[in-house]
Amino acid sequence: MGQQDQVAGVEALIAQVIAREGDYSDHPADRGGATRFGITEAVARADGYTGPMRRLPIERAEAIYRRLYWSGPGFDRVAALAPRLAAELFDTGVNMGPDVATGFLQRALNALNRGARDYPDMKADGRIGPSTLAALSAFLRHRGAAGEVVLLKAVEALQGERYLTLAERRPANEAFLYGWLADRLS
Repeated sequence: MGQQDQVAGVEALIAQVIAREGDYSDHPADRGGATRFGITEAVARADGYTGPMRRLPIERAEAIYRRLYWSGPGFDRVAALAPRLAAELFDTGVNMGPDVATGFLQRALNALNRGARDYPDMKADGRIGPSTLAALSAFLRHRGAAGEVVLLKAVEALQGERYLTLAERRPANEAFLYGWLADRLS
């Protein structure tokens, strides 16, 4: 995937997230509190935004998504090898945090390396680095085009299990479970 394609791809991903998340929300069951375009107040404040959440500019939200949920965690580097997987990591990172999404990828890669015959296990530290990229590259080399689909399914399975656990541990999260799971189908 060329850099120009990647830029267009991440812009489309950001637009999809913003469309799904909607404008302003302050749902009483949402521990994240007030959000605009899916950006929580805590994230906006950490980014230096001091205004009311109802007025967070869409351009600011887009920049936050690009920096904190795409290039910052290294999903752009994953996209160069496996674009569909990178899109899923971005989406998962937005919902659960990029470290969690990366941890899912690392766990799946470790479990799919055929007892470390294809590539060595790595520490599931939630960071995209040389070991993760090398493992992903080796996995795709050994498994071919179908490998990305299988890896994507593994990451989605881990994500779904986490959503169910969140709802089981905190019944107020049941208000969001259907939407969390439905979003995975789009």
